[in-house]
Amino acid sequence: MKDTFKHKGLRQQLVNVLKNKGIINESVLGAIGKVPRHLFMDSGFLDYAYKDMAFPIAADQTISQPYTVAFQTELLQVKKEDKILEIGTGSGYQTAVLCELGAKVYSIERQQELFKKTSNFLPKLGYRAKKLIFGDGYKGLQEEAPFDSIIVTAGAPFVPNPLLSQLKIGGRLVIPVGGDVQIMTLFIRKDIKEFEQHEFGEFRFVPLLEDKN
Repeated sequence: MKDTFKHKGLRQQLVNVLKNKGIINESVLGAIGKVPRHLFMDSGFLDYAYKDMAFPIAADQTISQPYTVAFQTELLQVKKEDKILEIGTGSGYQTAVLCELGAKVYSIERQQELFKKTSNFLPKLGYRAKKLIFGDGYKGLQEEAPFDSIIVTAGAPFVPNPLLSQLKIGGRLVIPVGGDVQIMTLFIRKDIKEFEQHEFGEFRFVPLLEDKN
């Protein structure tokens, strides 16, 4: 669980790579520069921790590419104390970035192995989500709604209606929508039934799975 000067230096190089790729939000870049990504990865991949690439983790999932994490987070326009729902806790790396930005994070993971691992691991690094939940992300988290924003970290074949309905007016949903290749999509809730939609090009995610338990 060491975070050395070498790791910090490599993170700053990664931040520069993300700047060159178009990430401009200083708070997001600052968070990427602080979260020790190498600690979220299996030891065999440590040399790759600060390359801008996705890597395999437990349960056939991946830790997302830092650019993707930064891009989605930038679209959320996170403010301190924002109440954010994350669909797909995964390794917890995105969760940690949101916590670093001062958000109150509620995160749902449907893979039991990952849920257990990440629930134990995040607090050890000092990242405390408001709630980590083992469950079906398609349903959202009605009992804690409404949310300032919702982020989906897996490819969704369609946009789950519960997620749209659990946004505050003015709230933002960032979700990759599609089959093998997804279109990064932002929904902004304008009114009870009115949503503004923006699309931001192609990304590749592991699929968002419905609860099969």
